[in-house]
Amino acid sequence: MADKILLEVVTPEKTLLKEMVDIVVAPGEEGEFGVLPNHIPFLSKLKVGELRFRIGANTRFIAIMGGFAEVLPDHVTILATAAEEATQIDVVRAKAARERAERRLREARDRYEFATAQAALQRAIARLRTAERR
Repeated sequence: MADKILLEVVTPEKTLLKEMVDIVVAPGEEGEFGVLPNHIPFLSKLKVGELRFRIGANTRFIAIMGGFAEVLPDHVTILATAAEEATQIDVVRAKAARERAERRLREARDRYEFATAQAALQRAIARLRTAERR
């Protein structure tokens, strides 16, 4: 029985991460889920949020901007729309994005503008929360 699981985080631009880990916790659309080695296979849609994983005593964090997760007994693949490790997030830029999104929410003239501003706000908040974890 394996005691590690391979975690791959892939975006359209690059492979962000490929490491053997002890546990993965992801923001599933139906709720957060955890994966240990030898987990039953499944697929899940991911919402905007925080992916975390542990290697030994070290926990690391990645902001995920939606996508899909494929879980196999020895492998978790995260196909993310976009993703950033906590240590790589520009906090000043993320705060500016949050402020822009909040302003766009207040000024929205229709449902489409409101929905796009709300999605931008969720992404900015996820990046800021993840950055706080460094």
